[in-house]
Amino acid sequence: MTTPHTTGRTPPTPRPPRTPETARASRTVRTLDRRHGPYGEVVLRRRGEDYEIIANGCFLMDTSDGRSERLLVDAAYGALTAGAPVTAENHRAQVPGSGDLGPSLLIGGLGVGFSLAHAAANPGWGRIAVVEREEAIIDWHMTGPLAPLSRDALADPRSVIIHRDLLTHLRESRDRYDAICLDIDNGPDWTVTDDNRNLYAPSGLALCQGRLAPGGILAVWSAQPSPAFEEALRNAGFSAVRTEEIRVARGAPDVVHLAVRPA
Repeated sequence: MTTPHTTGRTPPTPRPPRTPETARASRTVRTLDRRHGPYGEVVLRRRGEDYEIIANGCFLMDTSDGRSERLLVDAAYGALTAGAPVTAENHRAQVPGSGDLGPSLLIGGLGVGFSLAHAAANPGWGRIAVVEREEAIIDWHMTGPLAPLSRDALADPRSVIIHRDLLTHLRESRDRYDAICLDIDNGPDWTVTDDNRNLYAPSGLALCQGRLAPGGILAVWSAQPSPAFEEALRNAGFSAVRTEEIRVARGAPDVVHLAVRPA
């Protein structure tokens, strides 16, 4: 389904909302595409050598780093396998309910493709589904400027892009996943659109839990810790709720909220 330190993300209040780093502000900016859809305006820009995605005037993410996106996927994988590599021979014993090729992963939000590319580079994952509601973003990866970032991952037979609103997919799909990684907002306390708040509400967390296999992992990226969200996860019936810090070169660490659907 992102702040001005080196990961390209922008923290929630009291820090500024998602905006490009001021250090890059002087670079030439070109708008490559601008679309209006059911969720508002989405824009692809190029700033120097980096690409940026802007939604309704809000900076979502760029290609300057990608560290947070990769560590989000790694945190889910590490929690799922307890740090042990998953192989075709041992994944069934390590990950109850996993598919024939390894544990299945649902990524909420395609973005600039870093999470998908990083997951596809790990042979331990099985099916990798990415749910993206913005047709423009999918187009930019399929045939547009972002294609070089995701071409190999999209060619991987394990990968599938689902053009759908994430909440709708969670509500209507019957698929089960061993891990769900969500990176569509600055975190549960700072959402890109108002309706995204429903994802972190009790009803949204119940939908996430319903799509997870027993023992499955929910991983949620956030620009800062949220004790209230940890409590919401516990109240929703998740166990082993914890928050892991993602160290960055400058500024406060990003975090990943992790929770387990009880077996």
